[in-house]
Amino acid sequence: MISSAASGLSAFWLSPWLVDLSRTQFAVTAMFHFLFVPLTLGLSWILVIMEALYLKTGKPVYKDMVRFWGKLFAINFAMGVVTGITLEFEFGQNWAYFSRFIGDTFGSALAIEGITAFMTEATMFGLFFFTWDKVSKKTHFWITAILALGTNLSIVNILVANSWMQHPVFSYLDYQTMTMHLTNLAGIYTHELAQIRVGHVVFAGTLTGSIFVLGISAFYLLKKRDTGFAMRSMAVAIGFGICSVIAVAFMGDANGLAVSKDEPMKMAAIEAQWTTQKAPAAWYVIGFPDQAQQNNKAVIAIPYALSLIADHNLTGTVTGVKELEALDVIKIQEGYIAYQALEQLRENQFATQQARLQAQTAFDQYRNVVGYGMLLAHQMQLTGATVPTPELIAQTAKDSVPEVSVLFWAFRIMVGCWGLLVLVFTLSLIFLLRGTLAKQRWLLRLSLYAIPLPWIAAESGWVIAEVGRQPWVVKGILPTFFGVSSLSWQTVAFSLSGFAVLYFILFVVEMFLMFKYARLGPSSLGEGRYHFETHQKQGE
Repeated sequence: MISSAASGLSAFWLSPWLVDLSRTQFAVTAMFHFLFVPLTLGLSWILVIMEALYLKTGKPVYKDMVRFWGKLFAINFAMGVVTGITLEFEFGQNWAYFSRFIGDTFGSALAIEGITAFMTEATMFGLFFFTWDKVSKKTHFWITAILALGTNLSIVNILVANSWMQHPVFSYLDYQTMTMHLTNLAGIYTHELAQIRVGHVVFAGTLTGSIFVLGISAFYLLKKRDTGFAMRSMAVAIGFGICSVIAVAFMGDANGLAVSKDEPMKMAAIEAQWTTQKAPAAWYVIGFPDQAQQNNKAVIAIPYALSLIADHNLTGTVTGVKELEALDVIKIQEGYIAYQALEQLRENQFATQQARLQAQTAFDQYRNVVGYGMLLAHQMQLTGATVPTPELIAQTAKDSVPEVSVLFWAFRIMVGCWGLLVLVFTLSLIFLLRGTLAKQRWLLRLSLYAIPLPWIAAESGWVIAEVGRQPWVVKGILPTFFGVSSLSWQTVAFSLSGFAVLYFILFVVEMFLMFKYARLGPSSLGEGRYHFETHQKQGE
């Protein structure tokens, strides 16, 4: 059996908690790491804009802006590096078979990330902080720009690999090595889904950086200190933020269209569409999906809106879960043929050459859905069945549906946070142009309280991407339970506990440093011309 010889499935069946604990550990560490990624992405470009203003005007305040916001960038950057390294080790510890299975594809992207992005941003990070008085203004500006470029390149490679997991293009399963072979490296970078998701995450990062600068600057105005510094910082943040909310909407819409086309089950779950509505279809603003009964409770809907969201016209609709389950039944049947052929080819025990040719032909015909056969084989082993009955196939089809409630609400939380950010930046721009922003204390407080919103949206987006892919680690090819390492669940539980404690400590350290320097503001630069420094001199 492939399950025992190649993947360690026997360990999972002996320890039912293993997959759930492995998934939980990776979710905890990945989501914690992703707390630092968006701010690093966005704040790096804000530093570029501020330094460009310094290069153009020569005013010291713009240099101070770069140096101060660069301090907060450095704290966040360091935490991101520390927590990101952990994830790469987890691939080997908790997901050893998955790592081996996708090494040719995922490994290439990670190698490129390490050689290009990580080395670039690490080198430029040091030059950014230690060459202010050693190189010309123009040279330092280019250091900052390359730092921002390297920082954003790192997310490109990760998202390309992740998008491939959602939609494994330009690759095929080699039954001899039980690995995915890449046929076109450039193809996975230029694929529509990868490019859209890279853009969506990068602009989500610029939005995060913008509200971060806006909110902290609003705090200084509320305290009536360093107002010139704060107003200039806010002007940059507002301009960048307005561009970002528009770009996020554009890329999010494109992502939705791509999901509807390439990942219809995820789209059906996001919109809680159990059956296909007739066009024009209504969009469920609020509802409580019941996965067991496959219906929704207490729905509030907007007529026609789903058709406009899904296809940008009144004739579009979203295929329902029940219809997609019926299609999955066919994939499961075909996938089981491929799975049986795969086992025969791996065992290489054929009475005749013709029998081998038949197995090879069957596998080649259905290799792209072999994962569905693995799902069925898993069901059969769990139930002790020896033949794939219609009931087992139907149950396997139901198990291929992700958690609808999680996806439904995660999407609406993400969109709701975006809507609030649109409101904050639009109002801020209006009052900035009127020259009365500093007087709108209610808006300054709203800007300060809005700082967490892009993080909530980003984490919700991560949940949509990852939960929406279940039960797969590689869509249609490798089920999640097939990718785990042969560990005891106690080992994973122990490491999960250790990570939880360590990351809690790191979070406390991060918050302490961020709050410390944010409260000090530009006084932390030691230039002698900001609030705490001037007040100290007056006290003396």
